[in-house]
Amino acid sequence: EMDTGAILTAHANADTAHIHDRMPVVIHPEDFARWLDCRTLEPRDVADLLRPAQPDFFEAIPVSDLVNNVANTGPEIQEKGVVKPEPEKVKRQKSGANDSQMNLF
Repeated sequence: EMDTGAILTAHANADTAHIHDRMPVVIHPEDFARWLDCRTLEPRDVADLLRPAQPDFFEAIPVSDLVNNVANTGPEIQEKGVVKPEPEKVKRQKSGANDSQMNLF
């Protein structure tokens, strides 16, 4: 016997869309029996459960860049990180550009 698992995803709700375009599907306890009833229900009968979570269900917590390396396995990878502001984008001039002359394009 082998235990397996899967994470089903749906489109992200407004709370998580800034992080990723997908989010995990959440099957609520009151829907467990229906979700697991594969003897009498077809997949189309439970497809409505595959929807984004309601707002405020998940809490987004920033983590450090340590999570980006599989070699990092200590408890410090779960410590709360700091969100750094995005750097201001600098508009660069094309090399050789001359402000004294107008551009054609």
